[in-house]
Amino acid sequence: MSDNYDVIIIGGGPGGYNCAIRCGQLGLKVLCVETHTKLGGTCLNVGCIPSKALLHSTELLETAQKDFASMGLTGEVGFDLKAMMADKDKTVEGLTSGIEFLFKKNNVQRLKGYGRIVDSTTVEVDGKKLKTKNIVIATGSEVATLPNVEIDEKKIVSSTGALELKNVPEKLLVIGGGVIGLELGSVWRRLGSEVTVVEYLDHIMPGMDAEVQKQALRIFKKQKMKFELGRKVTGVEKSGKGLKVKTEASAGGKEKDIDADVVLVCIGRRPFTNDVGLEAAGVETDKRGFILTDHFKTNVPGIYAVGDCTHGPMLAHKAEDEGVAAAEIIAGKAGHVNYDVIPGVVYTAPEIASVGKTEEELKEAGIPYKKGKFAFIANGRARANHKTDGFVKILAHAETDEILGAHMIGAQVGDLIAEVALAMEFKAASEDIARTCHAHPTISEAVRQAAMDVEGWTMQS
Repeated sequence: MSDNYDVIIIGGGPGGYNCAIRCGQLGLKVLCVETHTKLGGTCLNVGCIPSKALLHSTELLETAQKDFASMGLTGEVGFDLKAMMADKDKTVEGLTSGIEFLFKKNNVQRLKGYGRIVDSTTVEVDGKKLKTKNIVIATGSEVATLPNVEIDEKKIVSSTGALELKNVPEKLLVIGGGVIGLELGSVWRRLGSEVTVVEYLDHIMPGMDAEVQKQALRIFKKQKMKFELGRKVTGVEKSGKGLKVKTEASAGGKEKDIDADVVLVCIGRRPFTNDVGLEAAGVETDKRGFILTDHFKTNVPGIYAVGDCTHGPMLAHKAEDEGVAAAEIIAGKAGHVNYDVIPGVVYTAPEIASVGKTEEELKEAGIPYKKGKFAFIANGRARANHKTDGFVKILAHAETDEILGAHMIGAQVGDLIAEVALAMEFKAASEDIARTCHAHPTISEAVRQAAMDVEGWTMQS
């Protein structure tokens, strides 16, 4: 292994490994340093991928248990938790080993070890100093913790522990009504847990479109998920074989204890930027530890940062795009990320997806807009599939008709959102989607019908 590189990347998650691959494609001599044995970071190992594997298998289970009879399908379906977990692990293994293959294919060197920045041209990995022209920090994020709630990954778990439970808890309490809590809560509810979500705010999914928040809450309650909104957890006490979760109203007072067998802490994530040499190199961060960047460049020439350790949504695809852009800038090209068009998806059932501005944001900014909306209950394919919950909403500028945002709740909307994101990249008008022929019968027609509704000429409702 050479000691001199064009680029050394610290971190092998979505931001880091995509940056490394793009550097290799562009002919740069690149090294990716990752402390864990497997590449892929939180996303592939203990985040996006394993959670989606469990969400998929448990959704099929619930469909079989609740919907098969109405479709004329007979026979009982059960589950084997150990086999389900093994299937999840197999999916993870296939993808992480796939990154190793892509590294070899694109001439990326990989070094297992803990990387620290010494200065703008030196990275130390477990005592060995390596020289480089550029450094990319892609160290990602870690689970945010709560005072007086100690995570042991057995009874009080983070998202990592929630993906490895050996038994289905009778009562699962989820602290936090955001994406991760709702997804993992859905997994264990389908397997038989009584799930209670405690959320500090008076609504779930902070930052999402308010109309989507309200309908999602109604649907989750219908699915027998319980919610304690406007409450905060002040501590967790062990009570016999179980746990007693101490809560009070967010504003203070009105105490309430809730019994649980397992507590899942999902209050967000924080940047992993401690002990990577930022102070020694003079790299600036804010008070919360996020690295300050300008077009992926830190305040130190030659040092870049991408992904969760920087400001912006903590999403794997955002990190991927930033990693690619940073690589292209280092190679002398015009790397760019359009932060106005980064979709977000909640992989519950039904799925929830959004891109661009919400109605609340447009109102606050004083931007005139028009709204088009179409319910899945009026979509032929959704009715045939027994998936009629939810709607598609498209927001467009009242004067130019340029699409400003889209918000959806329904089956497969995590895939449908891509059409609107692409349209927004091309500065399309709602009429452009409305006059584009969509195959029939497909659920994608709901997007077209919502676009038609912006100008008031929906054809199917």
